Amino acid sequence: MQAFKGLVDWLKQAITEEEQFHLGYAAESSEFVRFNHARVRQAGQVQQASVNLKLINNGRHADLGITLAGPPELDRQRLAEGLQQLRETLPLLQRDPYLLLNHSAWQSHNTQLQPLPELDQVLTDISLAAKDTDLVGFYAAGPISRGFASSSGAFGWHQANSFNFDFSLFHANGEAVKASYAGDAWNSAAFAQRFQQAREQLAFLGRPLHPLTPGEYRAYLAPAAMEEIIGMLAWGGFSAQSIASKSSPLQRLYTGDQTLSPLVGMNEQVSGSLSPAFSRDGYPRSDVTLINAGMAEGRLVSSRSAAEYGLSANGADSDESPSAFQMAAGDLAQADILEQLGTGLYISNLWYLNYSDQPAARLTGMTRFATFWVEDGKIKAPVSTMRFDDSVYHLLGSQLEALTAERELLLSASTYGQRDTSSNLLPGALIKRLTLTL
Repeated sequence: MQAFKGLVDWLKQAITEEEQFHLGYAAESSEFVRFNHARVRQAGQVQQASVNLKLINNGRHADLGITLAGPPELDRQRLAEGLQQLRETLPLLQRDPYLLLNHSAWQSHNTQLQPLPELDQVLTDISLAAKDTDLVGFYAAGPISRGFASSSGAFGWHQANSFNFDFSLFHANGEAVKASYAGDAWNSAAFAQRFQQAREQLAFLGRPLHPLTPGEYRAYLAPAAMEEIIGMLAWGGFSAQSIASKSSPLQRLYTGDQTLSPLVGMNEQVSGSLSPAFSRDGYPRSDVTLINAGMAEGRLVSSRSAAEYGLSANGADSDESPSAFQMAAGDLAQADILEQLGTGLYISNLWYLNYSDQPAARLTGMTRFATFWVEDGKIKAPVSTMRFDDSVYHLLGSQLEALTAERELLLSASTYGQRDTSSNLLPGALIKRLTLTL
């Protein structure tokens, strides 16, 4: 944090009276381990830091990303060169009519320094759990830092430790079970329990496939399958811009023409999450109740949408997608899932989702990995890949029977450029009827 503050202090002295700046900061110190056939195949560390400089002058603005080297003098030199480059660029640009700056000198400081386990302990736990299995996986862990400062005096700092072990167990026939274990505190017993569940599912994949025909089936969607559905809704579903332009897949929910089940509550829960409590545009992020008892309530509003539609910004980034999403738990106990399902489908994962009818929030996609046929509360056989086509207003509305009391924290496994801080805390869902089309 001190290195970031040093750059901010230098920048305050470097700009002219007509200029304003935003300075964003991103850094990580990460351990990465790749596994194949239950053995470590690659291990390494990544330490990196960068800033994003936005220069504003008379309604014109431009951004530049700068990789930091570490030594203060060299980083200040890179920042000075970037500042000059932006000064030469601004006169070439038009004024932005939807630029809405936050001039308040807000302060935010959040550090979550829960000690992470030693890598040796993690590798030992994984090795013991994965004995005699064909495990493929990826482990990433370490502190992630985010910062923001502006010429108006705003300053935000966020640092959190986290880990994410994303893995698959392969059967000899080529089928697989996919699972993950993530959070900010590694618990050997909890990991062993999660792995044992995957092992038990793996054993069923050796049975002959249970044939299914297109139709409607009772189904249980595990949290990982729910994440795929929520991920589709996040693409504009809660966006103020999408709702205002009538392109949101949840448009009918926000106009009151449709509702979800009273069991459904959805929040952008920034407080206590692994995501920073401020946006890249310089606004503090607040907790937002998106759906309450099945009815639309809040929306995610970026500064540009606030300027264009006369709304109040609540710290959403430009894509207005949730990054600290939570769905309310229900009362279905984990141990009772199969019994309550009775006869139907146990769906661990979904993939290749898309909209078949976006205004109706109708989704289509494929089952993936461990999907099982259940009879009388017991897993009988795996099911071949099937396509579903159904509306969110059915799945999470009229056909939703129960949500699990236990929720699973699913961290983004994205490491494209840098580790992501997005997360979903989700229950599983028991559905009365899910439509399979082929």
